Amino acid sequence: MSKPITVALVGAGAFGIKHLDALKLIDGVRVVSLVSRAEDKPEEVAAKYGIGHVGHDLADALALKEVDAVILCTPTQLHAGQAQACLAAGKHVMVEIPLADNLADAEAVVALQKKTGLVAMCGHTRRFNPSHQWVHNKIKGGGFNIQQMDVQTYFFRRTNINALGQPRCWTDHLLWHHAAHTVDLFAYQTGGEIVAANALQGPIHPELGIAMDLSIQLKSSTGAICTLSLSFNNDGPLGTFFRYIGDTGTYIARYDDLFDGKDAAIDVTKVDVSMNGIELQDREFIAAIREGREPNASVAKVLPCYRTLHVLEQQLT
Repeated sequence: MSKPITVALVGAGAFGIKHLDALKLIDGVRVVSLVSRAEDKPEEVAAKYGIGHVGHDLADALALKEVDAVILCTPTQLHAGQAQACLAAGKHVMVEIPLADNLADAEAVVALQKKTGLVAMCGHTRRFNPSHQWVHNKIKGGGFNIQQMDVQTYFFRRTNINALGQPRCWTDHLLWHHAAHTVDLFAYQTGGEIVAANALQGPIHPELGIAMDLSIQLKSSTGAICTLSLSFNNDGPLGTFFRYIGDTGTYIARYDDLFDGKDAAIDVTKVDVSMNGIELQDREFIAAIREGREPNASVAKVLPCYRTLHVLEQQLT
């Protein structure tokens, strides 16, 4: 067997734990370092997952010669700078979505990746969910063409809490985080470029300083359109739900699961080696490192998404 890929995971919050669970299932991978703030109790997490090194600063992991790659699950505002630090230290890097919270920083990461030649990937998980892979395969096979995507991204976060209901030390963002999933997926699934993008936002939260509701319209060069509604005010079913309306059918994706327009389940268990989108994303990252190739959802491939987010942001200021 070839030499294991050694990984440092940065950020032992809710999403970091998802990656640790996923990495356990991938052969030839060892997590050798866990970095997180003291409040996250990384020592306890490291003990649970058998991780030998614990640090409280990214530099602690980058100083370890045995680390091949870093997975960043840190606050949005840190992503671009930390990704560049990893590349500058000679480490492959996967940064959780979003790549950055502004276009200039996203472009800087892409430029440094090209200079170093290292694998740099962003966690655009929707490209890997079996539900969306199934639709993508049907499109590539010529059996389906998107006419419209209707997407709802709904949370209940009127206070600054994370997915586990715990207080956050940073503020999440509907445009630069949650909209990025759909903007990228729409372009990826249609196979075209986004040629029109419009946005409206609701009132700004007096304490969080962000819009709690957002509406986005997109148009692809293929002619397909997308309507995206996002809210942190939604006191109801939570999550992101994708409706694909096409020329030969309608499909509804709820994370890794897929249904037809009449809500009958579609078997997507044979689409990939797992039904866990995070695991499949991590498998692609590791495979790209081993094979010396550009991964799906490389920072270069997702950069057009951030250009569209920049256009949308200009309409909201």
